[in-house]
Amino acid sequence: MMLVPRRKGNFDLFDEMFNDPFFTRNENKLMKTDIKEKGDKYLVEIDLPGYEKDNIKIEVEDGYLTVHASVNKSEVENKEDGKYIQKERYSGECARSFYIGEDIKQEDIKASFKNGMLTLTFPKTKQEKNEKKYIDIE
Repeated sequence: MMLVPRRKGNFDLFDEMFNDPFFTRNENKLMKTDIKEKGDKYLVEIDLPGYEKDNIKIEVEDGYLTVHASVNKSEVENKEDGKYIQKERYSGECARSFYIGEDIKQEDIKASFKNGMLTLTFPKTKQEKNEKKYIDIE
């Protein structure tokens, strides 16, 4: 026998189940990214709302561009005019990597951060067109 708390009012069992932290805990850590091809360069736009410029690190290593962002919201406010019913703080970090090729160097990448949007611009590189190669089956 399983005991389930009863709630008053209308509620949907599936809404309740999928709002459980098991299903939602990673959804705000995803860096929503748009990549555009613009003439002879690429433009990468990454949504990072709630992050500060000083907490974003961008690195290039072995042909991979990696963006790492962290946040720590733990400041405590002192309100004398009422009591808290609920007060939440959060901290976390996220990272994404993109293969950009080994010809792109750190100095080739331009970055800006404005209104929660990180914008990266870097030139396209010439990529050799590889022919398909098939493996013979013995």
